[in-house]
Amino acid sequence: MDKKEAEPKKGHPVFVYVLACFATTGGLLFGYDTGIVSGSMLLIETKENFDLSTVWKEAIVSATIGAAALSALIAGFLTDFLGRKKTIMIASVVFVIGAIVMGAAPDKYVLLVGRIVVGIGIGFASMTVPVYVAEAAPSDIRGRLVTLNQLFITIGIVISSLIAGAFSEMKTTGWRYMLGLAGIPGVVQFIGFIFMPESPRWLVLRGRFDQARDVLKQITGQEDVEDELEDMKRAVAESTTARGDDGGSVLGKMLTTPHVRRALFAGAGLQFFQQLCGINTVIYYSASILKLAGFPVKYAIWLVMVPNTINFLSTFIGLYLVERLGRKLLTIISLAGVALALAVLAIGFQLSYVYSPELNTTLVEFYGNGSAIMDCNSYSYTTCEQCIEHKDCGFCYDELSRATCLPAKDDVLAEDGRCGAVGNSTEVASGFHWSQGYCPTDYTWMAVLGLAFFVFAFAPGLGPMPWTINSEIYPLWARSTGTSIATAVNWILNLIISFTFLTLTETITKHGTFWLYGSFCVLGIIFVFIFVPETKNLSLEEVELMFMTKKERASKDFKEKSANGFVMEINVPQPEVENSDINIISPASTYNNADPTSTNYYSTPTGSSTKL
Repeated sequence: MDKKEAEPKKGHPVFVYVLACFATTGGLLFGYDTGIVSGSMLLIETKENFDLSTVWKEAIVSATIGAAALSALIAGFLTDFLGRKKTIMIASVVFVIGAIVMGAAPDKYVLLVGRIVVGIGIGFASMTVPVYVAEAAPSDIRGRLVTLNQLFITIGIVISSLIAGAFSEMKTTGWRYMLGLAGIPGVVQFIGFIFMPESPRWLVLRGRFDQARDVLKQITGQEDVEDELEDMKRAVAESTTARGDDGGSVLGKMLTTPHVRRALFAGAGLQFFQQLCGINTVIYYSASILKLAGFPVKYAIWLVMVPNTINFLSTFIGLYLVERLGRKLLTIISLAGVALALAVLAIGFQLSYVYSPELNTTLVEFYGNGSAIMDCNSYSYTTCEQCIEHKDCGFCYDELSRATCLPAKDDVLAEDGRCGAVGNSTEVASGFHWSQGYCPTDYTWMAVLGLAFFVFAFAPGLGPMPWTINSEIYPLWARSTGTSIATAVNWILNLIISFTFLTLTETITKHGTFWLYGSFCVLGIIFVFIFVPETKNLSLEEVELMFMTKKERASKDFKEKSANGFVMEINVPQPEVENSDINIISPASTYNNADPTSTNYYSTPTGSSTKL
């Protein structure tokens, strides 16, 4: 056993936690922007502001996501060329510029541009931050520190809920403050990163060994870091050899290297199913979902605090369990919980639809001049649900047996009729109730419960684990590219889901949409069980072996690399499912002086072999 392994574990220096906190402020940027759209959109869409159609609402929400998908791919190149630190600082600057443009937008077109600029910053940060933290963190707390990114995302979402509620009464300017204040975390991160070091693995990759040694001393709190530095040098040498010098692209090499291709499939698949479960529709449209469930706008904006706070608190469960249960089991449990929560949402909306209040088609409403109101009321609507599907109509009643469908002035008053303004009043007459965009129902509580349970199940596992696992499973030469591709998959699916959510609710119904998302979660459970290995407590170099077959481990290429002056001792946990093609090493075994006639071994510089 190595001397260092025999020594008792010491606590990690405070510096490594400070580094992780400043890095994961990028998560706070992402979280704030994700959450603030939910509240601000209820104000932006009104006639007093930009009077947005369904397509424009989806476009403004989705513009950030599309830009993030493209910039995440570019970030892979930037992190290799400029370094992890500089890429994160660029992300901060871009995000601040986007926030200023959004807050000052004179029309929906400029607002769309601002959303795109913010998306570029988010894409850079979402790809680079997990890589930076994973490369700087000690292996025994790496999962916890990378998961910290998800915690900061949830903090950003909670803050956005408070800001949205605080400015919700400012009908024409409140959304400007909501969006403009998004630049503050970017300023904080930029200033903090002036004092943060570069990733030690990137420094080694660039041959800056003295700088890497100094960073390792800061991170580990030890003076003797030569073993760690040599491990990184060896990993870089192997990565350089694996990548080859034939001038081919990194992506091409990844796709032609079987074990890296398997890792990319697993990593991209995790991001794929994370988005297909509908998490960002729950976050982006949480206020809209609550409004659709039967809550007035002024309550829906504040009620978003319930799921968002639970999202924040539940992330601590993930921080506690990630190094205990492991990544794989935590993700499977999370997917199962999310599927159940989506079933609650679907059933709630389905019951609301089936038992939607009926319209009194014999009751005639009149304008102030005495003429009958034909708009909305003349349509062949028989229920509240049918009435509110038309954005210019709303549901008016004093008793549910005397309900009518009237043209809407806004979410407070009808154009005229019983729910119209009385004199100079800005509220509906006493005894009457007006609902635009939602119907009164006995099942509103199911929407709150479903959203709360959704984020409770999502936050500990499905939220952080795809990012954590993706930051661990690629060899150094493919890490930036692999992570950027997986991140782009996340954003592309995010774009598709968020751009189609409102349209889906109108075409396959609200409950049908949530049933669809739930079915994707079931497929995700099967995917994780089959294709995703456990990476808990393994070094980044050891994780690479999890995707190799025994033949690949014993390949001539690997034997030559391991013969360059070191003995590799590997402890890999036994998988839950036997795979006849992949030979996993028992954690209780030590492989020294193995039979050199075996086909499954690494050569060592002493002439002995390490059997796999």
